[in-house]
Amino acid sequence: MTVIDFFSRFAFALTLSCLAIAASADSRVPQFATDDETNTMQVFNFASPSVVFVTNETLVRDRWTLRLHSVPKGSGSGFIWDDQGHVVTNFHVIEKARKITITLQDRSEWPAQLVGSAPEKDLAVLKINAPRELLKPLVAGESAGLAVGRKVLAIGNPFGLDTTLTTGVVSALGREIEAAGNRTIRNVIQTDAAINPGNSGGPLLDSSGRLIGVNTAIYSPSGASVGIGFAIPVDTVKKIVPELIAHGRLVRPILGIESAPDQWASRYDFTGVAVLRTAPGMPAEKAGLRGVYRGSRGGWQLGDVIVGIDGQPVNNYDDLMNLLENRRPGDRVRVDYLRDGEAYQTSLVLAAP
Repeated sequence: MTVIDFFSRFAFALTLSCLAIAASADSRVPQFATDDETNTMQVFNFASPSVVFVTNETLVRDRWTLRLHSVPKGSGSGFIWDDQGHVVTNFHVIEKARKITITLQDRSEWPAQLVGSAPEKDLAVLKINAPRELLKPLVAGESAGLAVGRKVLAIGNPFGLDTTLTTGVVSALGREIEAAGNRTIRNVIQTDAAINPGNSGGPLLDSSGRLIGVNTAIYSPSGASVGIGFAIPVDTVKKIVPELIAHGRLVRPILGIESAPDQWASRYDFTGVAVLRTAPGMPAEKAGLRGVYRGSRGGWQLGDVIVGIDGQPVNNYDDLMNLLENRRPGDRVRVDYLRDGEAYQTSLVLAAP
């Protein structure tokens, strides 16, 4: 056997071996699914029946006939909260809507009623009268124990494309985003799972299929996902949604004051919440807090400025509201305030709104 014959036979055998391996590999393609892929598919199949498509309509007056017409205003996502037909979504998804329609996974459409909303937390609760067999509530998890790097999955309807899945990780925790009325939503989850217009109100899930957040916003100069999305943590959602179902709004205890606009802080060079006036018979008045008053020369003088609640700083109205949200009517709190530049403290019992 010549050297050329040897190498020719070797090359032929090597080619046959490679073909056999390729054929064997092709027959085993389904087995190449990784554990992570299997988990993703299982979570999607488990949770997607709970995700709904939210569309809203508003009234527009025809410029020629002056008649009012109902036109589509926008769309977003939501999810089934319980078997009573309550649906959770973002407030900005249904803001100023005249008519709201919920589309379930089986394509059935149901008119929805607004049960309650918390614009300052960008959350709203709707209700549909669908049969219980069509309602599959999500299981609420916990967000307090989340860590950066944890796998997350987002399901929603970006750009009207229903039941779309994206995956990623928790990119950061403790973020803050702005909501309606210049309020701040705190402890927000940041994720690199693609969040696009239409994903708003949809669920953010962990690898066990549990709800850990409500997708609410993206940070993007172009308006599309660039890997920075935000979700309201489920611990906040679990606290607010029952209040919206029971009362239609977020129940917060009150001091019994009317606060001055935050712009006063720069005008009069102070940090805190200025008391414009106290309500008669309410806790602030009983505790001796004072609003603006006329000085000896007849001009208006700055009253008390609240700078802390139970030792936690109050820099503006948003800080004050966020601190009160963690209290209940009947709780006694310590109020730190300034009067004529001097620091004082008083205690009072918070009242029901």
